[in-house]
Amino acid sequence: MLGLSMVRLVHPDDRREVFRQFSKLATSTLGATVRVEARMRHDDGSWRWYESIFTNRLDDASVDGVIANMRDTTERVLQEQALRESETRLEHQATHDPLTGLPNRTLMRDRLDVALGRGRRNRSGLAILYCDIDHFKVVNDSLGHSRGDALLVAVAGRLAEAVRGGDTIARFGGDEFVVLAEDLASADEAVALAERIEQALTAPFVMNDSEVFVTMSTGIAYGEADELEVESLLRDADSAMYQAKARGRDRAEIFDDAMRARAVDRHQIETALRRAVARRQLQVYYQPVIELRHKRMVGTEALVRWKHPSRGLLYPGTFITVAEDTGLIVPLGAWILDQACAQTEAWRDVARPDHPEPRSAHRSDHPRNPPGDPADDLFVAVNLSARQLSDPSLIDDIASVLAAARLDPRRLHLEITESVLMHDVDASKEVLDRLKVLGVRIAIDDFGTGYSSFSYLRRFPVDILKIDQSFVAGLETDAEAHAIVHAIVDLGHTLGLEVVAEGVETEGQLGRLREMGCDFAQGYLLARAVPAARIHDFLSNGVSWPLL
Repeated sequence: MLGLSMVRLVHPDDRREVFRQFSKLATSTLGATVRVEARMRHDDGSWRWYESIFTNRLDDASVDGVIANMRDTTERVLQEQALRESETRLEHQATHDPLTGLPNRTLMRDRLDVALGRGRRNRSGLAILYCDIDHFKVVNDSLGHSRGDALLVAVAGRLAEAVRGGDTIARFGGDEFVVLAEDLASADEAVALAERIEQALTAPFVMNDSEVFVTMSTGIAYGEADELEVESLLRDADSAMYQAKARGRDRAEIFDDAMRARAVDRHQIETALRRAVARRQLQVYYQPVIELRHKRMVGTEALVRWKHPSRGLLYPGTFITVAEDTGLIVPLGAWILDQACAQTEAWRDVARPDHPEPRSAHRSDHPRNPPGDPADDLFVAVNLSARQLSDPSLIDDIASVLAAARLDPRRLHLEITESVLMHDVDASKEVLDRLKVLGVRIAIDDFGTGYSSFSYLRRFPVDILKIDQSFVAGLETDAEAHAIVHAIVDLGHTLGLEVVAEGVETEGQLGRLREMGCDFAQGYLLARAVPAARIHDFLSNGVSWPLL
């Protein structure tokens, strides 16, 4: 080191600190020390870290200089640097989405919490935009997951271009993105931001040789910061997003008081529904299915009712969607199936030869309905939801119920909507094939309202088509509805299937269905859904018909 300048010995990035410490030492008292860690040039030309303690001996006549005690700390410094870098990477991984590099749910919640505090101090408003890509699954299924990932990265880039400089974009997982917009004067500014995002996505995304058009459903939750909380803001924006999807997608919806009331009601329904089975508040009603040629009851459809302790009798439309979304539909559906099968088999003990048979005069030799004891032939139709159809224990559960009830499998009709079947054609076919092995009959419910191709009827082991009531309602006034119903009846018979018309409410509708040769019907004109005891009375005592 003799004769070498300090400038040449110290790394350029560390010189300022070293010289600052030396300057402090030069103005200090005799014997004062300073500590500094810096990179120094090694004799092999490399830079190594040294911890140096400099002692002021400038006023010491025997020294007249600075004493430096130095030790090589390169290994320790490098280990500490590696540890800090590792901690930084782990922190980034914990708070950022690995695919897009955007903040994740955890970091967004932290930033939202900070933003709310800042907004309360500034008395300003803020908004959350919950954005979900419409039909993203189609991209993954058609182009593959790698291109789907590339699309998500590209969408993240478009979002970054659309938002303001201070806004935060996060990926919440899957195809969901969340934007935090602060310092807003009104909800109109949040709507304007959603419109900019929509505009940014207008141009197609080029994925190799393919063009992909993307739309988003966006839910907006806006408010003054002093009135908001993190959980409620995210929840409200999510609810508004689902409202946007329900109203046709490719649009934005603002969370409002009406939506909040629906959200509260939904939560209350879910909470109460979890206890309803145990408290025996649920009851199975049965709507008769009528054979049109001789107007006789050949079966029933099992429909659940909820005797709510404060709201009275609730119909499925009030709570089935909640049950489906929460997964409660699986145990609820199993309970309905068990009740319906047991009850239908119990009806074998009524309408025997030694009992009055009010419909014996109407027994027919129709090939689809051979003569026999009314109770012996009586079937029950039970609806299966999407959740139930994908439940791996479904087949075993149905087999167990049939065995416990001693019900002939042919007397159990399982109704599945065509939209559910078409969600995953191959999986649906596998389940239906296994159900057919059990001997049960399969009906496609709400036929004509989905997006399926008639060609799939040849693939699925279907026995029955149920015409949706929306077509039946227009039989007397709508030529198009009349033509659709006629076509479904003809199609079903051509394929060897039976056809049931739902929602028959007028004599005119009934007459046209008979003219077309429709096999069965159900609806308020013929009979409403009634408790099991009413069906029992009809079979055994000949109560008046219809069961209104």
